[in-house]
Amino acid sequence: MKEFLAIYLGSAAAMDRWTSLDEATRQQKEKAGMEAWSQWAKANEKAIVHPGTPIGKTKRISAQGITDIRNEIGAYTLVQAESQEAAAKLFENHPHFMLFPGDSIEVMECLPMPKM
Repeated sequence: MKEFLAIYLGSAAAMDRWTSLDEATRQQKEKAGMEAWSQWAKANEKAIVHPGTPIGKTKRISAQGITDIRNEIGAYTLVQAESQEAAAKLFENHPHFMLFPGDSIEVMECLPMPKM
C-alpha cells in the first residue's frame, strides 16, 4: 500500500459564502457536515493512516525572511491505498465540498525519501 496526502482546499470566496449564512443555518450545516464527516471517516477507517486536522494561519519562510500569507489549505488527511486513483475515489462526494464551504480536495502520493 502507498500513502497519500489529501489536502482540503477552500477559497476566500467560499468562506465568505459560509460566513454570510445566518447563524442558525450555518450551525445546522456545520452539524450535518460533522456528522457526515464522521460517517465518511468510519466508512474509510481502514484506509486512514492519520485523520489530520484543520490548518491554521500560514507563515512563509524564504531567503527574504518570514511573512504572513493566506493560502487555500484548510486541513489534511493521510490515507493509504493501492493507487492514486483509489485514494482519490475515497474522497468522492466528501462533506468538505458537499456540505462545508470547501472547494476541492487534492490527493498526492507520499514518495520515499531519496537515500543519502
